[in-house]
Amino acid sequence: MKKLIEIIAEDVKEAFSACGYKEEFGVVSLSNRPDLCQYQCNGAMAAAKQYKTAPIEIAKAVAEQLSGSETIAEVNAVMPGFINMKVNEEFLAVYLQEMSEQDDCGFEKAKQPLTIIVDYGGPNVAKPLHIGHLRSAVIGESVKRICRFAGHRVIGDVHLGDLGLQMGLVIEGLREKAPKLPYFDESYTGEYPKEPPFSLAELEEIYPAASALSKQNAEFKERAQRTTLQFQQGNRAYCALWRHIMNVSVPDLRRNYDKLNVTFDVWKGESDVQPYIPDMVNDLIAQGLAHESQGATVVDVQEESDTKEIPPCIVRKSDGGALYATSDLATILEREKLYAPNRYIYLADKRQEMHFTQVFRVARKAGFVEQGTELTFLGFGTMNGKDGKPFKTRDGGVMRLEQLIADTNGEVLKKVRENREIAEEEAEEIAGTVALAAIKYGDLSNQAAKDYIFDLERFASFEGNTGPYILYTMVRIKSILAKYHAGNTGKKPVAINAVIREYGADEIALMLLAARFNDVIEHAYEETAPHKICQYVYELADAFSSFYHNNKIIAEPDEVKQGEWISLITLVLRLLEICIDLLGFSAPDRM
Repeated sequence: MKKLIEIIAEDVKEAFSACGYKEEFGVVSLSNRPDLCQYQCNGAMAAAKQYKTAPIEIAKAVAEQLSGSETIAEVNAVMPGFINMKVNEEFLAVYLQEMSEQDDCGFEKAKQPLTIIVDYGGPNVAKPLHIGHLRSAVIGESVKRICRFAGHRVIGDVHLGDLGLQMGLVIEGLREKAPKLPYFDESYTGEYPKEPPFSLAELEEIYPAASALSKQNAEFKERAQRTTLQFQQGNRAYCALWRHIMNVSVPDLRRNYDKLNVTFDVWKGESDVQPYIPDMVNDLIAQGLAHESQGATVVDVQEESDTKEIPPCIVRKSDGGALYATSDLATILEREKLYAPNRYIYLADKRQEMHFTQVFRVARKAGFVEQGTELTFLGFGTMNGKDGKPFKTRDGGVMRLEQLIADTNGEVLKKVRENREIAEEEAEEIAGTVALAAIKYGDLSNQAAKDYIFDLERFASFEGNTGPYILYTMVRIKSILAKYHAGNTGKKPVAINAVIREYGADEIALMLLAARFNDVIEHAYEETAPHKICQYVYELADAFSSFYHNNKIIAEPDEVKQGEWISLITLVLRLLEICIDLLGFSAPDRM
């Protein structure tokens, strides 16, 4: 169904046209002075320049023309030429009733669905997830859900890091620990063991130890680099170890992503595109795009319009090894072959912007993607501690994601126990749901590109602009509805627009916010901006709270008015449920 602001704008455009002005001046926006009006149009100022007429005269004429509108109840022309409007309340109630009767509350799906790849997560295998992986997972999951809700075919790919130097480091670290394993015997020709030579716990110790050693020991670092290259070239023993690493590491990654309610449609990694790399590099050379520079193979991507230097993109190292850019380009080739996407969205630290600029330019120059294919890099800022520096554990180490979730669960569990007497099992289940909302909302409520402070105490609060507050509001609505329906078993629901009556200011504020749902979701999709949904759910929850405190819903003696209120808050609950699902969390039935 059409957005409310579109319907109002249609009337305003018709009014401009009826007054002899181009309808393009009838652009309507939400009022920046809600104390004066709900919607406004500033088109008279722009029209005045073209028609050589005082803007206030144009505004007055348009306002007069709008006086008979069925959608606008009050319209005023204000100096120097603003057109201020208030929506017809009866029309608003009809609009909300129509929303409540439609799937997805009337949100219009894409008429021409796109195939969209969302590349997020990006963990390196053999390493546990830590808090540095949080933002990519949380933002990417929400972006995927928003795109899918908008009606597109969306493929979420974890894009595992399973080909780079960490493979060589793990293999050489294992050699240091157990040199007599058959994988390190060059004369061994038999089948390698089916069982891995390490546990998950041991694997998670091997990588950091090997990484630290490589920084102190140049010979070890060189060995790890050589082993990485040999692995990439198909060394039998190293490929067998790689399979063990994947079999041990990936299930743990899945388990931790599950705790975040983050799922991927595709679990592919850099290794999956290794077969594409040789032909791809040769093709770049054949096209005259790639050339040798200091022993490496590079593609120049600098353009005349650039205001800063964009270095060449290295697609093959001097030793023949692949880099991130190489595998990212090969991944595009594979995705084009398998899915032919219309749009790519990459989630990564904003400090990787240059890398993606280079990769996107090579992909376009080489014709790997169609000219109309959209390549989007959504760079995010860092999650910092209260000191403004990257979040650390108390002893200064990098906190594991599992530990962050456990700490948040513990903080929320204390609050749940304080709120009510409740069985321990239920308390823990509720705490898990609320803690996830605290983490995700705390992250997503910030614009992705901005750094933010992770404040556990504030994020876990049941008051203010937090995930738990949103859930608490939803639980309150559920409680009201349960009480109402318990006392009105079998009673037919009352429409939101059942009678013509006066509406209270809090009621209108809630109705107007509910009516903005479709507009908010559309903008969140178009701008790849989950924080806009967070802003909306907070405003909607806050508007409900004001309405609730000023109106005794269950005690209301007018049964028709009470029924209208029940239908309205039922719609509000639906909107909140859709929104938090798009953000990647859910609400319990009680808190």
